[in-house]
Amino acid sequence: MTPESVMSLGQGALEMTLLVSAPVLIVTLVVGLIVSVFQAATQINDASLSFIPKVVAVLLTFVVAGPWMLTVMTDYMRRLLTDLPGIIG
Repeated sequence: MTPESVMSLGQGALEMTLLVSAPVLIVTLVVGLIVSVFQAATQINDASLSFIPKVVAVLLTFVVAGPWMLTVMTDYMRRLLTDLPGIIG
């Protein structure tokens, strides 16, 4: 295994991690921003008000984007395991 192939595998793994985690992180960011603006406008300071909507949004994101995320991860692992003999030897 050459250093270039190790770096290529690491880069692919990081790209896959970012691609799969992006929908959940973006939805959490948007919901958190909306709840923060709502809290600032109404001056309600309750910890559960920011926590519960984020949990619900993440669960809905997993329901909507979960099949796509699973397909992307499965395709990546299939491609990685198929190419593994060529990478090692």
